[in-house]
Amino acid sequence: MYHAIVRRKLRRAFADINAGRYDGIVAQFAPQHRHAMAGRHALAGDRRSVASTARWYERLQRLLPGLQFDVRAIVVGGMPWHTTAAVSWDDRFALPDGTQGSNTGVHEFELRWGRVSSLVIHCDSQRLQQYCEHLVACGVAEAGAEPITDVR
Repeated sequence: MYHAIVRRKLRRAFADINAGRYDGIVAQFAPQHRHAMAGRHALAGDRRSVASTARWYERLQRLLPGLQFDVRAIVVGGMPWHTTAAVSWDDRFALPDGTQGSNTGVHEFELRWGRVSSLVIHCDSQRLQQYCEHLVACGVAEAGAEPITDVR
């Protein structure tokens, strides 16, 4: 039953992003957590504070407005005090010049008592870097910004 509740909450979080409702996403993170994405682009980096994670989601919404996730599978294991979950997905988004972008990946979660203690996003980071370069060429300067990170 517990795993079904976690799967439902994860589906709801992706549905919220699809609907442009980012405000409740950061509230699901523990005060001390890890939020990370590999790569050399504006969405890369490693964040450990609620403030930096909130700034990352704000940037995501600005860079990829209309971002849509198609969740393929959700796998959940563990107990409430240490739960692991993986969400595999395909995404799609419109670029300013009218072309479409897409990627595929996995969100790897660690939850402690229902709060996200770690989220590592795995996707084709080279592809995402190319989209960021394309955004810069379309006049979206923030797509060329340094990653938001509070880990040195």
